[in-house]
Amino acid sequence: MSVLDHIPYARFLGLRAETVDGEAVIVMPYQPSLIGNPMLPALHGGATAAMMELAAVERLARDLEQADIPKPINLTVAYLRSARDRDTYAHARISRAGRRVANVLVEAWQDDRAAPIAALTAHFLLPV
Repeated sequence: MSVLDHIPYARFLGLRAETVDGEAVIVMPYQPSLIGNPMLPALHGGATAAMMELAAVERLARDLEQADIPKPINLTVAYLRSARDRDTYAHARISRAGRRVANVLVEAWQDDRAAPIAALTAHFLLPV
C-alpha cells in the first residue's frame, strides 16, 4: 500500500504509484477539473506542484521506511513549460537524507521525459 492512499488530496488528484522501466513514478491522470487556464488549456500550477510534493513524500516514506508522513520545511518549484491536458508523471530522487532533514529533487513531465514541465527542490523534516 502506498502512502498516497492515506492522503485525501492525493486521492482527489487521482495520484497513483507505478513502476516504469524499473523506476518508481507517480502518475496524475488528466481530469478536466485540474485545468487552470481553459484558453490553452493548461493544468493548474498548484495541482502540478502538489503532485511533485506528494511524489517526494512517497519516495521518502518508501525509501526511508517511515511510518509517519515527512513534513515539508520548504519547497521551490520551477515551472518550465505549460502542462497540457494529458496525464502527468513525476519521479523523485532523494539527494541527501540525514537523521532529521532530507533534500528531495522531483521532475515532472508529460509526453517526453527529456522535456520536463516542472522541477521541485524540497527539504523535509523527518519523523523521529
